[in-house]
Amino acid sequence: MNTAANITERVLRPGQEGASAPAQGPDVTTDISNPARDTSKYADPSGETMKAVVWQGANKVELVETNKPKIVDGGDVILKVTGSSICGSDLHLYHGSIIQLQKGDILGHEFCGKVESVGADVRDLQPGDRVVASFHIACGRCRYCQEGLTTMCDKTSGSEVQNTLHGSRLAGTFGYSHLMGGFAGGQAEYVRVPYADMNLLKLPQDVPDEKGLYLSDVLGTAYHCVKDTGINKGNTVAIWGMGPIGLFVAVFAFKAGASRVIAVDNNWRLAYAKSKIPNLEILDYSTVPAKKGVSGAINELVPGGVDVALECAAGEYPKGWLHAAEMALGLETDTSEILNEMILSVRKFGRCGITGVYAGFTNHFNIGALMERGVRLIGNGQAPIQKYWKDLLKMIQNNEIDPLMTLTHRISLEDVPTAYTKYDKKLEGIVKVFVETKFSDPPSAGAPRLAQLAQ
Repeated sequence: MNTAANITERVLRPGQEGASAPAQGPDVTTDISNPARDTSKYADPSGETMKAVVWQGANKVELVETNKPKIVDGGDVILKVTGSSICGSDLHLYHGSIIQLQKGDILGHEFCGKVESVGADVRDLQPGDRVVASFHIACGRCRYCQEGLTTMCDKTSGSEVQNTLHGSRLAGTFGYSHLMGGFAGGQAEYVRVPYADMNLLKLPQDVPDEKGLYLSDVLGTAYHCVKDTGINKGNTVAIWGMGPIGLFVAVFAFKAGASRVIAVDNNWRLAYAKSKIPNLEILDYSTVPAKKGVSGAINELVPGGVDVALECAAGEYPKGWLHAAEMALGLETDTSEILNEMILSVRKFGRCGITGVYAGFTNHFNIGALMERGVRLIGNGQAPIQKYWKDLLKMIQNNEIDPLMTLTHRISLEDVPTAYTKYDKKLEGIVKVFVETKFSDPPSAGAPRLAQLAQ
């Protein structure tokens, strides 16, 4: 875990000045990041075990044999996982950059599967249903859930550290540390899904797992980025980061009527993105002279600046030595470099949306340019997936969007630890992986076949 994260976790405590939101207690059982934490309470009484991918320290994940979960609360479902994936935000966990992560925590917030068993309070699901899970866990009853803002749910995380660090608790998230509720993730053969009626979407037969899986996070997050920031017909747009989220943000930006979309990155992913979206313009920031900078290059492409800038990378990755040093010394948790580039790349009164993960605090933020140029800086937050599920499912069924556009590899659960390393280092052309288990169906038409990654 990096120094800044350690300091943040030690210093920020309940009751510290700045924790403005009233405490909201969870009404679901949290902090079961692995059933083996307490087998008498959380493990299936049959003694059955399962394979699962767990975090074992910075830059180390392992496949282990652990206990199969059991139903704990009445709204739970136990799911046989038929597909999962590695998200770019999982790399923040992999690096140890997210606080309150414990060794042995089961990872993975993107998954789909078949219902094995249901709790007494489950009404809309039954064993055998094919479903995809939302990456976050919503109660369905609190103010924010009623407004469709499910990632802001008041009732599914009990983290006092998050309450202090971010000003309030947010929804719990599968496989994403005790800061986000301590729920076991879906990079496993089984997973417990709380409030299952709210957090599982039935998949129709014409949507195979490889496509349905994208409804768990990627499609909803990209769609929300565009909708929440606001892209209007004729707008010019620049996107930082061409991972799966950035790619689909480009797709949805064009669907929203953008006249031009410029992708900013520094590796082979730019060529990949261009091959999938031919009218996408690309900018390799590593080739831009330091004196000109990314904002200068964008202002040359679009005199006066783009209408909208979208951050789909994250604050964990410093470009220059100053931020690298300050992050290593614990003087900040996130770099402001991309944010500053965005502020100077948009037109006056332009809009900047932040979808990439930022954990805590940053230095050298150009607040003067933000204020003087009238730039709207929008924290998109974690996307309320359920809000967009039905619309996105229809788009898939009508072939308006192709989730397989970013799916490059199909791997086994046993290969996931290797995949983390490859994905982190951007090796072997990995854009997105589909992780199969013993419960998975054969690959669907057009999807990659199973292959083993080179060690």
